[in-house]
Amino acid sequence: MIKIGILGGIGSGKSYVAKCFGYPVFNADHEVSKLYKKDKRTYNKLKKILPKHFQSFPIEKAEVSNAILANKSNLSKIVKIVHLEIRKKLNNFLKKNQHKKFVILDIPLLLENKLNKKEDILIFVQSKKIEISMRLKKRNNFNQKLFNKFKNIQLPLDYKRKKSQFIIKNNFTKKHVMMSVRNILNKIM
Repeated sequence: MIKIGILGGIGSGKSYVAKCFGYPVFNADHEVSKLYKKDKRTYNKLKKILPKHFQSFPIEKAEVSNAILANKSNLSKIVKIVHLEIRKKLNNFLKKNQHKKFVILDIPLLLENKLNKKEDILIFVQSKKIEISMRLKKRNNFNQKLFNKFKNIQLPLDYKRKKSQFIIKNNFTKKHVMMSVRNILNKIM
């Protein structure tokens, strides 16, 4: 099994590009959403460390956002609990798909949390800042302050680009992205 990690900035289209490969995708953001909706243990852990912010299950995104914006240290407290669970889910995903030719890792903090191995293939999704900005502002729950906090815990984009073996210039058209994906898969095989 070859692991392909998708890197890029928030709103660059990583999840879309990941789906275009046509292989099993581990989407960390979706897994976090499922945790908030279905995992009572995670809720209890969060409630224990931040009782002012977590008062009902399932956890609403607004509760998480408010906790993060209320205090600088809350983000790292939440991350510590949530990432442990996501790591378990990632390990289960890899076991379940161990006989697949490729698996795609759509994990925003892949490098930051040292979830990649030396032999993994890294692909950087590059998008124009203006297009990213327009797309982010269209999101229902977009919050600039929250965006900045998450951006601050990520490694610089230049570093991620340099670590990548391939770059996909995402102009948000399906034809261009699919052609780039096919070219990369041909080179890998």
